[in-house]
Amino acid sequence: MKLSILVDNNSIIDRYFLAEPAVSYFIETDELKVLFDLGYSDVFLKNARKMGIDPLSADYLVLSHGHIDHTGGLDLFIKECVEGKMEHKRSSCPTVVGHPELFRPKILKDRTSVGITVSEEVVEAGFEVKKTRAPLWLGKDLVFLGEIEQSLDFEKSAPIGYRFSNDRGEWLSDDLIDDTALAYRSPEGLVIISGCSHRGICNIIETAKRVTGEDRVIDVVGGFHLLDPEQHRLRNTVEYFADLQLRSLHACHCTDFRSKKALSEVAELEAVGSGMVLSYP
Repeated sequence: MKLSILVDNNSIIDRYFLAEPAVSYFIETDELKVLFDLGYSDVFLKNARKMGIDPLSADYLVLSHGHIDHTGGLDLFIKECVEGKMEHKRSSCPTVVGHPELFRPKILKDRTSVGITVSEEVVEAGFEVKKTRAPLWLGKDLVFLGEIEQSLDFEKSAPIGYRFSNDRGEWLSDDLIDDTALAYRSPEGLVIISGCSHRGICNIIETAKRVTGEDRVIDVVGGFHLLDPEQHRLRNTVEYFADLQLRSLHACHCTDFRSKKALSEVAELEAVGSGMVLSYP
């Protein structure tokens, strides 16, 4: 598997890629291509072109959750797909994959909107959309993990604002039930690829182990949502990662310096930035 980082909060030192507080990855295996999240703006497109990557060549567009820093490029993505089809440059566009609650409006406590800016109806009009709470194998070794069970008490945190419930017609506390991740099953162990890990990075890893039947983990890439975490959460997270015995760790996006420093004491923490390419067996 090859994982190209199209968007991160940082860029590769001395390389002229753009960065923004967001996430987008392009994943290639022997059998398929996956675009995972779209960042906040057009940065994912600009960096992809510089890296020689066509994001629309992906078989799947996977969205980790419905926050704007992971879905902000969706409008541009749709326009690129429509234009390509109108000009006969492509015959199809990627299948969109996400949790059923992905498109629900989201607001913070101060009523600031932080959800997807493109409606579910618009996306479904132009794309095949697969919404699932259950795991979905995209290929023989790459799986969309579906709904993440919060089995570890130390990763349970307060809701972030509110999400609108179509079923109940009201705003509910948002525990980010739509937050999920990918797992790649290599011959040597799992590579976990997360967006923001609102449901807890350790919970995500536990889910990946259960879904794949593989206990070995060789790398974890993505945002860990450790932004000034409570001491007990950080301590337990570090202890959990110590037991994993990773070969490398690529914590990025929403992971603060204090958390990275603590994790670096138990794992081989590597730098991450827009323009970076990682390879796995």
